[in-house]
Amino acid sequence: MAVEATTETYDSLVAEGNVLADFWGPQCVPCLALMPAVEKLEERAGGELNVVKVNASENRRLCLDQRVLALPTFILYRDGEEVERLTGNPSAADVKSAVGKLLKGGA
Repeated sequence: MAVEATTETYDSLVAEGNVLADFWGPQCVPCLALMPAVEKLEERAGGELNVVKVNASENRRLCLDQRVLALPTFILYRDGEEVERLTGNPSAADVKSAVGKLLKGGA
């Protein structure tokens, strides 16, 4: 199940394993449209993927620190290291493909 991150918790939440950080906003229609697809990806990964949600409206400092300039933005991490970033308006297929590469050790 996805975990909500804050500036204080973000680094520890992305530090271990395969992580998809989802930067979203409550007024961002593409963000809201992608949420069900992201939730399914986490379910299908069977514990191999952790999803960390960041409400950009409530965590502006974190967005600046992570250089998130557009929503939605997805940052994929392996053991705390950023391996890929999707920003602007990625499709559900784009996110699924990036997660697939992450889980296979690519990206």
